[in-house]
Amino acid sequence: MADDSQINREPLLRNEYFSDCPGCKVEQHKDLQRGFPIKDIIRIWIIVLANALPISSLFPFIYFMIRDLHIAKREEDVAYYAGYVGAAYMLGRALTSILWGVIADRFGRKPVIIIGTVTVVVFNTLFGLSVNYWMAISTRFLLGSFNGLLGTIKAYASEIFREEYQALGMSTISTAWGIGLIIGPAIGGFFAQPADKYPSIFSKTSFFGRFPYFLPCFCISAFSMGVMILSFWLPETLHKHNGKQRSRSDSFDALETAHFPTDANESRENTEGDQKSKKSLLKNWPLMSSIIVYCVFALQDMAYIEIFSLWAVSPCKFGGLNYTTDTVGEVLAISGFSLVTFQLFLYPFLEKTFGAILVCRITGVLNILLLAGYPFLASLSGLTLFLVLTVASVARNALSLSLVTGLYILQNRAVDQDQRGAANGLSMTGMSVFKAVGPAGAGALFSWAEKRRDASFLPGTHMVFFVLNVVQTIGVILTFKPFLATRQ
Repeated sequence: MADDSQINREPLLRNEYFSDCPGCKVEQHKDLQRGFPIKDIIRIWIIVLANALPISSLFPFIYFMIRDLHIAKREEDVAYYAGYVGAAYMLGRALTSILWGVIADRFGRKPVIIIGTVTVVVFNTLFGLSVNYWMAISTRFLLGSFNGLLGTIKAYASEIFREEYQALGMSTISTAWGIGLIIGPAIGGFFAQPADKYPSIFSKTSFFGRFPYFLPCFCISAFSMGVMILSFWLPETLHKHNGKQRSRSDSFDALETAHFPTDANESRENTEGDQKSKKSLLKNWPLMSSIIVYCVFALQDMAYIEIFSLWAVSPCKFGGLNYTTDTVGEVLAISGFSLVTFQLFLYPFLEKTFGAILVCRITGVLNILLLAGYPFLASLSGLTLFLVLTVASVARNALSLSLVTGLYILQNRAVDQDQRGAANGLSMTGMSVFKAVGPAGAGALFSWAEKRRDASFLPGTHMVFFVLNVVQTIGVILTFKPFLATRQ
């Protein structure tokens, strides 16, 4: 008689696999896999991190970079030109996200992931070597255009993990992405202008002295180079049967998920349900409403990231904090490491207790209250300013990531698994469009606010953070019915 443990390990009926299909090999591995998938989690984590780091790494030093490129005629116009450099990446990604999704569905997830990491290595390095304004914009635009990695890695995560670990895989993506958007600026703040900060190591006449913004780009590109090499050993999850169909009639999965209707009415209801689940994504209001809300908050988040760095390094006479790039880097680094603890331990408890939608509303309102106090921080100085700013930054980033993670959960619950890849591509396109507007609008807003420091209504930076809160308020309102719908 067979041992009980052996019976538990063996599926009742085996899937039929094609030996030359990479997707079948992955599914076969998943059927036999036991234990926590730590290796796959680490892979997903570092790939997403490599993709997220260059997006916002430029913000701590973009003010000084634009100033040194001598494109702005007045100091007040620096933020205006900086906004377009920040927007170029998102514009490029918005134009090509759907195309990369199609390529991933046709040729595989792995090639798109490899191309994405190669793109970071090449164009992020060239951005650090920019000798004029148009080179800076062009390299950022190409970096976004040829990098279709984020949407693809979401589909990859849903396919590489067993069903019981898919939620963990999706959470890994959002957490790594949020950490990257914070650690990226920290790297930019610490390593920009090394000849000025570390003269004992880098001289003014050295390569890093002549290209003061290359070192942070080089550090990120070097990390991406290592990730690119590791990506060649990723297992491909796309099924390639060369016209052959895989039989599922005798599969263990089919046995587990089979449902036998007891009468004709139930059979008809199931057929109608299947047709509804396969309807156009554009007609899926639970999906589209969550994407729209997500895009509004993404616009506010990207605008905040640019404004925070511009505000922190701008002179006190313009309402800024007059911080150096390395001080900004210290604040953002502390925020990033604190975010890991919050996302791994506190957020799952909050989501389980209150639900994704209520967490979005609560964190959205708290974010409004927090940002309303930012302009008053300029009246502080020294250690008090650093501590208060750090605490505010930690709180704001934790609230923002909680909000975005909740909306991401709603998006994936709104569709079946076979439509999840297309839904993520659609979400990425919308998000990229809004995030392209964010930096450009934020730069123009900040430049305009600096010119109205003596206005009687919301002078200077008060207007900047007021507009950010208006956008945040719109997003919070949209989380209520009848706009935001959930799939029943």
